[in-house]
Amino acid sequence: MTLKNKMRERKDYILLVLKGMAMGAADVVPGVSGGTIAFITGIYEELIATISAVNIDALRILKEKGIKEAWKAINGNFIASIFIGIAISIASLAKLITYLLENEPVLLWSFFFGLVFASILYVGRQVKEWNFSTIISLNIGAFAAYYVTTLPPMAQNDSLPYIFFSGMIAICAMILPGISGSFILLILGSYQTVLHAVKNIEIAKLFTFITGCVVGLLAFSRALKWMFAKHHDLTVALLSGFLIGSLNKIWPWKHIEQYRLNSHGEWVPYLDTNVNPSNYDVPVFSSLNEQGIPELYKNADSQILYALLFCLVGFVLIFGMEGLAKKMNKK
Repeated sequence: MTLKNKMRERKDYILLVLKGMAMGAADVVPGVSGGTIAFITGIYEELIATISAVNIDALRILKEKGIKEAWKAINGNFIASIFIGIAISIASLAKLITYLLENEPVLLWSFFFGLVFASILYVGRQVKEWNFSTIISLNIGAFAAYYVTTLPPMAQNDSLPYIFFSGMIAICAMILPGISGSFILLILGSYQTVLHAVKNIEIAKLFTFITGCVVGLLAFSRALKWMFAKHHDLTVALLSGFLIGSLNKIWPWKHIEQYRLNSHGEWVPYLDTNVNPSNYDVPVFSSLNEQGIPELYKNADSQILYALLFCLVGFVLIFGMEGLAKKMNKK
């Protein structure tokens, strides 16, 4: 390999790490999927194909030809770069995003609203031909995602089979544009269970959850790979619909109806409804009853101008990332 090719390959991996960091930042926010970022940065289909390449054939290659050939077979450098970026982002940005969620929720959600709204336009452009079938697929995806965002959280279930099932479903959501895995865990009533297992290093529950994630990821990635190969436009239209439906979850102005205690003993939003910016209010924490239901609210600044600005920044960022990716690919 020439020096020029080595430099180009190094730039490609650096770009992949940056894309992984963007995915990690999105995954930290409940309601925003890293799959959305993967799609808008142009690595979604390769990510799905790479995950689905981890199979029995890869194990056979490992046994017969060694680690180097097996690593090539599963596109190891690609997936390693992505996961390194995700890990860096979660480690470095988790505290910042958590702080913004607690102290500047309207501005943060406005940024992500603009980001996802622009993503709908970007993903929709990947459909080669819009027709009756693709429009139906779009509507099915939008309705499904919207319906999921309106579901009330289920009661907590600590059984191992249910934890396994939760892992399978959550990981599928994580690689789909639109809805985050953490939000699905919350709906399934397993969010608190998994957090508690991580905090207290409950090996049986963690192993069961991780096993469910691995099984779900390998199975679902194969299904997605087949869908892209056989029904590309219908699949992309469906994913576009998921993004449209997910806008309900990331609407910046919400009326908090109930809180819950997290694993750190802190009150965090549990049930909410979207409201008009002119009707935006926040609960008085001292008025929370034992069930976490606020009994008193106070008017809050809707920050409408700043919200629009942050929404615009998120919108522009998507097409800026697209332009940067095209520029990097030409070099």
